[in-house]
Formats: sequence, structure tokens, C-alpha cells
Amino acid sequence: MAKKKEKMLKITQVRSRIGYKPDAKRTLDALGLRRLNQTVVQKDNPAIRGMIKKIEFMLKVEEVG
Repeated sequence: MAKKKEKMLKITQVRSRIGYKPDAKRTLDALGLRRLNQTVVQKDNPAIRGMIKKIEFMLKVEEVG
């Protein structure tokens, strides 16, 4: 049987972390985002979706695959 291709999310940081609470900064770190305009690809799961929802104003999210 062929494996189903997992959905992935392309996440880009579009706002600076300066001036935001440490909780938002830790969430960016957990997503793997360290710099402005950096992009990472993460698996689409409820944990990642929750992190995105928490700081959605700082991110641009696109579905990939």
C-alpha cells in the first residue's frame, strides 16, 4: 500500500519579535523561527496549529503538499 502524503505547513515570520511578551518569543522558538522573514516547513498537526493560532498576527501560513 502506498503511504498517504502528510500535509505540511510553510510558516514565515513576518513581524519582529521585539516588543512582544516572552511567551510569544518562546512560541516562535518552538516553531523554529529565529529571524524576520525566515521560513520553516512543519507537519500539519493540532500542536502546530495551536502555536500558529497563538501568534497568528506575526506569521504567514501556507499549506504545502
